[in-house]
Amino acid sequence: MNMEKEDPSACLHGDVFLFSAGFPDDALDVVAGVHSFFKKTGLKLSVAESCTGGLIGHYITQLPGASCFFEAGVISYSERAKEKVLHVPEEVVRASGLVSEETAREMARGAMELLGSDFALSTTGNLGPDALEGKAVGLVYVGVCSKRRAGDPGQKPVCQTKKMLLKGGRDENKKEAALEALRFLLEQARNRS
Repeated sequence: MNMEKEDPSACLHGDVFLFSAGFPDDALDVVAGVHSFFKKTGLKLSVAESCTGGLIGHYITQLPGASCFFEAGVISYSERAKEKVLHVPEEVVRASGLVSEETAREMARGAMELLGSDFALSTTGNLGPDALEGKAVGLVYVGVCSKRRAGDPGQKPVCQTKKMLLKGGRDENKKEAALEALRFLLEQARNRS
């Protein structure tokens, strides 16, 4: 088994990124921003993806040094996986559907708890080609959960969601959803630090 091992001192170095062949130009800045934030703060990140199918994890690991902060990604594509792996309550899915802000929030919360990370990012949506649960093609929800700051009362994580209605084809929507999710993560992470 070949496990990627990072030199721990590499996490402390400045932001030096190498261009990766096939990496979308519009993704480089946002992914570099995610790397920079999490390396500088020492916080850990996990991801729970449904409609993006692992693309967020792929983007994060395209740049060297991701193992300094990226704990893991869970691709919970089915309802069963969301419930069994991420512990999304069945009643949430029944009441709101798989494509909902409530499910996105619970997916992020579940990933954070499962993987012990400081932040978790989730995506759930309908990339098409047909309506799902009576919801439009291109409807995507993103969730970001984080542990409370030191001194904050209560034990529950802070969770925010974002709704998107994307207009492209399936592949284009998947890429846009992944990038917008990373932008939302970075915005929320900077606001919490």
